Amino acid sequence: MLYSNYNPARSAASYMYAVYAWMAAALSMSAVTAYFVAHSPTIFNFIYHNPAVLFMLFIAQLAMVISLGTMIMRISFATAVTLFMAYAISVGATLSMLLYVYTMASIATTFLTTAGMFGGMALYGYITKTDLTSAGSMARMVLWGLILSMLLNMWFKNPAFDLMISAIGVLVFCVLTAYDMQKIKHIGQELITDDETLAKVALICALTLYLDFINLFLFLLRFLGKRRQD
Repeated sequence: MLYSNYNPARSAASYMYAVYAWMAAALSMSAVTAYFVAHSPTIFNFIYHNPAVLFMLFIAQLAMVISLGTMIMRISFATAVTLFMAYAISVGATLSMLLYVYTMASIATTFLTTAGMFGGMALYGYITKTDLTSAGSMARMVLWGLILSMLLNMWFKNPAFDLMISAIGVLVFCVLTAYDMQKIKHIGQELITDDETLAKVALICALTLYLDFINLFLFLLRFLGKRRQD
């Protein structure tokens, strides 16, 4: 277990290592799952040819995120890790469709671009002296409008509007990455408690950055992704 030997003087670097270790583990789990499902016709068809299964998968993802966000301090660390990894696996299953829509080369290019942008914004959030609370709050409000716009465009199917939504989405999650990193840094500096609590905090912070990365990747893929039929 990370933080198995708790020390109040533990460095911020150790804390951030724990956060990034869990984030990397979740991203790896999602990538492996997406590849496995995309190359398993039986599983892929079971998910994507049964609307009820896909709907239940999305509901399960929502339930796991809510459970982790609201109950992580009331459940055991082992249960929290299980939920986190189950969520990463479920996201990987839903992302498997991307391997049928886009070429592997464009997916790889987008992933590397996402990693660079995410890393740059995370570094900025970590080192900046500017309080990003207002920017983060504004980005979250814009995100709700973005979700509504995406739902509306499912009906109108306007390519230009979709491109604008994608551009705004990239900007929103760049800002959120910096804001969340600053918040995570402050939590690491101020939180002094038992080892299991620190481990749980690192896990939930990793989930936050994982979601930022995944969403930034998906919005960038709308720009950089090359469709297989093109």
